[in-house]
Amino acid sequence: MAVSYGGQAVLEGVMMRGPSNWSVAVRKPDGDIAHVSRHIDSAMTRHAIARLPIIRGIFALGESLAIGFRALAISANYAAPDENADVDEPPAELSRAQLIFAFAVAIGFAIALFKVTPALVTDLLPIHQTSAFVVVEGLIRVAIFVLYLFLISLLPDLRRVFQYHAAEHKAINALEAGEELVPERVQRYSLIHPRCGTAFLLWVMVIAIFVFAFFGRPHWYWLIATRILLLPLIAGLAYELIRFAGKHTGNRVLMTLLAPGLWLQRLTTREPTLDQIEVSIRALEEVLRVERTETGAEARVEVMA
Repeated sequence: MAVSYGGQAVLEGVMMRGPSNWSVAVRKPDGDIAHVSRHIDSAMTRHAIARLPIIRGIFALGESLAIGFRALAISANYAAPDENADVDEPPAELSRAQLIFAFAVAIGFAIALFKVTPALVTDLLPIHQTSAFVVVEGLIRVAIFVLYLFLISLLPDLRRVFQYHAAEHKAINALEAGEELVPERVQRYSLIHPRCGTAFLLWVMVIAIFVFAFFGRPHWYWLIATRILLLPLIAGLAYELIRFAGKHTGNRVLMTLLAPGLWLQRLTTREPTLDQIEVSIRALEEVLRVERTETGAEARVEVMA
């Protein structure tokens, strides 16, 4: 069966992921493109329970975060190398301890800003109906998220990252359309993709409104606890929605419902240059090559673009 690829933007480059491998390509200061490929030892291939609906979304998200942090570390070493480092040495990667620390900081920040803060702010408001409380909390959460994306989109240093994000989307869209992977042809494709992580995060917040509705308005300490403990369930449900959408892009009703998530990608993408698309293509071609060399066959994997 056909393979669904995904990836993310990194510093001066793009990471692309396949079923069993991922590759990162980075434009070095001298203009050359460096690329590194790594194997994925996925729990979803080793344990049947990890492939169950909703649960697979939790594992997929964790693996995507781990790969993303590793790819960022590699890209940082190539994009801004240490002048005293040996150019022939492979790029440094995150140790297990560094990876755990990065996980803790990233997830802790996201929970504090997008989960705990909206709940506590809403708890201070004179709202007595449970349904109104949950809806207002959800609206505050979405508003904080959109404002956050808008503010970081104004940072000049992130513009190139957003261009590489769009280059990644264009390359995947071209691949899925059966297009030849050359920069001039790939440039014609959309910088929006239904499996984008930005859309995923938005739907995490929307689905949370319905999940939290079952728990009413508990005391503030249970309020915080439910917002944290239910996050894996909500992420798993959002993953299933994005996965379903990626398979039914021709369904107009579904695409209309998912339109807000697609619109939001306008904040995290910028039109890329041909040079940036070339880097994205290199990452995609490399992971395609490694997958075909290792497996000799195609399988299906669902990851966020």
